[in-house]
Formats: sequence, C-alpha cells, structure tokens
Amino acid sequence: MTKAELIGRMASAANISRDQAKSALEAFTDGVAEALADGRDVKLIGFGSFVAVERKAGVARNPQTGAAVARPASRTARFRAGEGLKSALNG
Repeated sequence: MTKAELIGRMASAANISRDQAKSALEAFTDGVAEALADGRDVKLIGFGSFVAVERKAGVARNPQTGAAVARPASRTARFRAGEGLKSALNG
C-alpha cells in the first residue's frame, strides 16, 4: 500500500477529506519521528511499538568489489508488532 492509498483509505473510513487525512498521517509520522529522535519509544497497544536503537560502528563489505568499508555508528528505528497485529496476520 502506498502513502496515497493509505490516505484515501483513512479519508473514507473516517469520513473526512483527503487533505484532512493527509494532515493527520503527516502529524502521526512527524510525532513518531520526534519521539524517536528524543530517545522515547512509541507504543500503540494492540498494534506495535516503534523503538529507537543504536547501531555500533563496524566494517561492511562492498558487494561488487569485496572491499572493506567502515560503517559509522548510527541510530535507527525498529518496529515490533503487537499481539493484535500478529493475531490479525495469523488468523
């Protein structure tokens, strides 16, 4: 599903305009990004959690040449599915 498809689905399900649905989705994604940048987790009970994690520096390999490349330490986000989402996926 693309962002445009999700916006359309949100608009029809909530009986709001596409512009309102787009604003709501952007507010959600901005809020999640800000919380993760501040080091806080975002937990949506029954759906899942967005968690900020630290990746250590390391060595990676260029797949074409096999040359070693230094990979700097970084922060990234992970999503952990909640029980409600797992149940929906597995019947």
